[in-house]
Amino acid sequence: MKFIFEKDTWQEIYGAIRKNKIRTVITVIGVTWGVFLFVILLGMAKGLDNSFRSQFNDFATNTMFVWGQQTSIPNGGFKRGRRMQLTLDDVAALESQVSDIEYITPRNVTGQWGTPPGQFVRGSKSGAFKIFGDYPTIDKVSKKKIFDGGRFINEEDIKYERKVCVIGEDIFKQFYDEDENAIGDFVRINGIYFKVIGVYKPTQTGFEGDDSIFLPFTTFQTIFNQGKDISWMVVTAKQSQNIVNTEATIKTMLKRMHNVHPDDTQAFGSFNLGKEVAKVNGFLSGMRLITYIVGIATLIAGVIAIGNVLLITVKERTREIGVRRALGATPAEVRGQIMLESVLLTFLAGLIGFVFGTLVLWAINTAIGNNDDIPILNPTVDFFAVVGALLSIVLLGTLIGLIPAQKAVSIKPIEALREE
Repeated sequence: MKFIFEKDTWQEIYGAIRKNKIRTVITVIGVTWGVFLFVILLGMAKGLDNSFRSQFNDFATNTMFVWGQQTSIPNGGFKRGRRMQLTLDDVAALESQVSDIEYITPRNVTGQWGTPPGQFVRGSKSGAFKIFGDYPTIDKVSKKKIFDGGRFINEEDIKYERKVCVIGEDIFKQFYDEDENAIGDFVRINGIYFKVIGVYKPTQTGFEGDDSIFLPFTTFQTIFNQGKDISWMVVTAKQSQNIVNTEATIKTMLKRMHNVHPDDTQAFGSFNLGKEVAKVNGFLSGMRLITYIVGIATLIAGVIAIGNVLLITVKERTREIGVRRALGATPAEVRGQIMLESVLLTFLAGLIGFVFGTLVLWAINTAIGNNDDIPILNPTVDFFAVVGALLSIVLLGTLIGLIPAQKAVSIKPIEALREE
């Protein structure tokens, strides 16, 4: 193996490459393009994954929502079309009997589903907005980003039915000057004075938007005379549980508690966020798989092209190889030089492809920035994936170099010297 460190070996390799510059460049482009494509596809797939995860970063994805609808099948003396109304008793029963549940919280809202919005008044300004009645638990399911100095609803607010509220950023901009502080200010909601305790920023996955108002659940129930009725419930399953199974268990229990036919699929509506997230994760996994398949196939094609060029080179250098053999070059030295040339070309081509791919990803990331309209965030490539790709093409280059190398060794010196 000492021939690898000899100057003559590298001079011969350089001479062979220089002699066939155009052919070598065209061949190297094949591997370079393969690595470039691999890096770009992998980076874009990672960018999609980053964008998706950032959207749900503040949301418990193993979550579902359940609300009452109308029955579609008669049961127990009741006609079809009976309206289902969820209550706090349903929440308590599910929480105590379904072990899969991590969090369960009731929610109420006015300003949606045909209910009139709440009236918000500050000074001479007024407006109509959605009002939510919530427990602090909702902040564990969907994290609220509160401006500095403020807070979200807490257990004390619930216990004492405090008249406090958290308003959206859009409401703040409509009713306050930029340099004003809303925290501690008193406003009127449906004619009742409330103290503002927080201003929240909207999130991409929030269902409330930036123009809603949060009240303590108990306060909401009293003001709007809701009793035990709720608009819907939010359920988060434990991470070890399948949210799809949890959804089926909850619906079965609700049907039994409300005397609904077991086959009635319309009585209770639901949206399973965990199931939708799983679909997107499956799509992203498929994208990564396709990326690897396309990238590896392109790499193999490029490496094979290098092998073909080296076969042609061996044919053209038959007389030269014969002279070397006649002067005492061993088969191992001839074989090693050809394989070394193959490894050198594949490695350099791969390195160039990686550099160009990384520069393009950097340019894309710079151009996109934090544009929410483009579903790509920080498209990067895993370092170990790139190292693995480079090692793979070096290995492929070594293997593919064995063919022309063996061809060169099989040439007998006397026959090579007769070659014209």
